[in-house]
Amino acid sequence: MSSFHDVRFPLALSRGAVASLVRASEIVQLASGREVRNARWASSLRKWNIAGAVSSRERLSDLIAFFEATAGNVHAFRFRDELDFSSGGDVPGPADQLIGQGDGAVRSFQLVKDYAGSLRRITRPEPGSVRVSIDGEEATAFVVDAATGVVTFDVAPQVGTAIRAGFLFDVPARFERASLDISLDACRAGRATNISILEVRE
Repeated sequence: MSSFHDVRFPLALSRGAVASLVRASEIVQLASGREVRNARWASSLRKWNIAGAVSSRERLSDLIAFFEATAGNVHAFRFRDELDFSSGGDVPGPADQLIGQGDGAVRSFQLVKDYAGSLRRITRPEPGSVRVSIDGEEATAFVVDAATGVVTFDVAPQVGTAIRAGFLFDVPARFERASLDISLDACRAGRATNISILEVRE
């Protein structure tokens, strides 16, 4: 990514977000009435509208400050999707997600989350939240790159061992537009309209 600020969007605003999952697809209707459908993306991209979370002048000030700090939609940042931010439950377990299988040589494994067979790369784990197990036994001799989601063991796991991980994560995202529509209502409370944030594919 050309420009990423390793800061999280204010949680007080992301907690009020309305989320959408977006797919890129092409559907062509033939002369017979039958359809040809093609998925252009292997997985969805997330989109959030956070306008409803701007309910006070304080929240409005937080939004303006963050928008200015990221130069509008120029810089990407961490976004916490309150509907989907964990490998499993609220407290991650070391066996939540299968991330690979040992072969005795490979030491590094990418964090992923499985959605009924569709794998999503997790590139922004929350520092300190990642737990890893090898064949059911929790491991400690590893490091995690918080900028890529890659787990690297001190020693390569043995052949045939199942590598699993649990984690909390943020999503790399940016403002959709380069402008911010804001106002004060009659009670001088802050308001914003249609403020969309998009997931950024890495």
